[in-house]
Amino acid sequence: MNCWGDPACSSTREQKLHAPKQEIALLVNAVTKLVTSSGDGSSFQGPSITEFFPPAIFFAGTPFEINRIILIRFAMAAILILLFWLATRNMKLVPGKGQSLAEMALDVVRVNIAEDLLGKKDGKRFLPLLTAIFFTVLAMNIPGIFPGMNVAGSSLFGLPLTLAVVAYVTFIYAGLKKHPGTFLKASLFPPGVPWPIYIIVTPIEFFSIFILRPITLALRLLMNMVAGHLLLVLCFSATDFFFFSAALDQAAWARFFGIGTFAFGFVFTAFEILVAVLQAYVFTLLTTVYIQLALAEEH
Repeated sequence: MNCWGDPACSSTREQKLHAPKQEIALLVNAVTKLVTSSGDGSSFQGPSITEFFPPAIFFAGTPFEINRIILIRFAMAAILILLFWLATRNMKLVPGKGQSLAEMALDVVRVNIAEDLLGKKDGKRFLPLLTAIFFTVLAMNIPGIFPGMNVAGSSLFGLPLTLAVVAYVTFIYAGLKKHPGTFLKASLFPPGVPWPIYIIVTPIEFFSIFILRPITLALRLLMNMVAGHLLLVLCFSATDFFFFSAALDQAAWARFFGIGTFAFGFVFTAFEILVAVLQAYVFTLLTTVYIQLALAEEH
């Protein structure tokens, strides 16, 4: 079509060329209004860090204050103890289903972590501690996907820090027990380094081994659980908003956003299960690696 010299034709062509940009702008504007205002004048509220500091339920204002996250920890500890008691209360040479499941779960730590890294002798020696760490972390991580709980017991710094301190004390004890006269010296003054370099190396080794290890153990677990919770809350609160709270009178098609956020929430829930197991494995694995390094013969 030749529009040379025809202002009306040129104007029509420009409108067609700019139509996609206008539609995108209208879509962005509609979504912006949708998530910033609803029919009752309320706005969409995303997840907040305050969710990890719920109000006290019992003993408010005392050192024994109990809130929802502490109750979740109590509940998961009780469930963990109950499950292992039921699985091991009647041990048999030919195991039943419950005993078989318990043995398979224990073998994850015994075979894949303890004996693989520490050998049979030291692996058996530290197996009770490593098993307790693995299943404690797993039990405290998994409530983040349970309806009614919706938050991990390890999403506050106290529990990850306590477990990291246990790991810290254990690997220092292992090193001092195996190499009482050389563990600290070999850790802070690596052999083969020219003595003037120790001015730089020794502070770095001290910070890395005796400070950074427990802090990174605790922070890695904490941050993964916090991020997972915030992500799930964002997806499902957005789903609730799009389906039930948003002003959809002028844009009913926006309900499809709710379908999308629900689908993302479902996918991230499955991913959060993987993260819960993986973090328990990583925490236990790193604890074992630190013990292995403390037991190493070069000390």
